[in-house]
Amino acid sequence: MTGKKMTGKQKSVAATLGVVLLFGSLAWAAVPFYDWFCRVTGFGGVTNTAEAGSDVILDKTIKIRFDASLERDMPWTFKPVEREMEIKIGETGLAFYEAHNPTDKPIAGTASYNVAPYSAGNYFTKIDCFCFEMQVLQPGETVLMPVTFFVDPEIVNDREAKYTGHITLGYTFYETDLPEETAAVKVQRTGDDS
Repeated sequence: MTGKKMTGKQKSVAATLGVVLLFGSLAWAAVPFYDWFCRVTGFGGVTNTAEAGSDVILDKTIKIRFDASLERDMPWTFKPVEREMEIKIGETGLAFYEAHNPTDKPIAGTASYNVAPYSAGNYFTKIDCFCFEMQVLQPGETVLMPVTFFVDPEIVNDREAKYTGHITLGYTFYETDLPEETAAVKVQRTGDDS
């Protein structure tokens, strides 16, 4: 029994299909992979997490700046409610980001974050955050998303980080696929209109 050889056209189609599948898989895994990569390597000024605020509050203050951006083609608007705040080191801070969906369809998004300078990332501790959790905004919906945090007092003992006068916390929202239940409701509503 002799196997058939693939023609040039079939090889091209197979190669193209392989590339599409590869890039589709990479796009699907980008946000979880970025989260893992940042935690392992410290890239992006990885933060710590805690269940509660610090027991120690120093008399020294630090400025926290808030930044927001969107992936290209993400149709939302997204911004920090307050651009900067000054808090005592160890004090619990609360900041809000505002997201708005100006379109006529539900849109899902997931945010990744970064902290600068990198040397301060290990001391910026988040208690509660919307990052890496899918957010679904309905048409015309606006939401406020809180971030609760503190700067670990140990920052003053770090050779590099102790001279930090400000920390910038930035978020970027990426459009993600709608969850199945939201997509099903959308399809059902579309079917009801006809």
